[in-house]
Amino acid sequence: MDHLRALHADITRCEVDAIVNAANPSLLGGGGVDGAIHRAAGPALLHACRALPESRPGVRCPTGEARITPGFALPARHVIHTVGPVWQGGRYGEPALLAACYRNALALARVHGLASIAFPAISCGIYGYPPDAAVAIAVAQVRDSLAEDPLDVLFCCHDPVMLARYTAALAA
Repeated sequence: MDHLRALHADITRCEVDAIVNAANPSLLGGGGVDGAIHRAAGPALLHACRALPESRPGVRCPTGEARITPGFALPARHVIHTVGPVWQGGRYGEPALLAACYRNALALARVHGLASIAFPAISCGIYGYPPDAAVAIAVAQVRDSLAEDPLDVLFCCHDPVMLARYTAALAA
């Protein structure tokens, strides 16, 4: 695999060491990518997430941070959960928080000796982050991180429009 590429695919079917879950702070499942990953991994993922300590009531993973669990019934051996920022116009540190999601997920992958990882478009669904801005942050942050220690990174795109965004950003 090229070290950095984009693909139109279902992230729950990616055969990589870890997939990244665009989670909510409770890590107890939800809609979108989060719900799809929980359904595909099976009930053991919810049990593993419940076992993670809360940093404050109802929060197992604060925005910008990352946690890791096994992948259970997924082809990926691990799920790295990260919580992206809700878009509020960009005045509340959203770009830095989104970059931290990618940076912290890659750091966890390295700590666990993983060689490949697949990312969804974090915060681009219900959290409302403008896709072009989010893609630019994702590609820049991952490129910066790969300069230190190469991993195989897949940007897993849910539709052809998002794939076109990533393809353009990777070509720039």
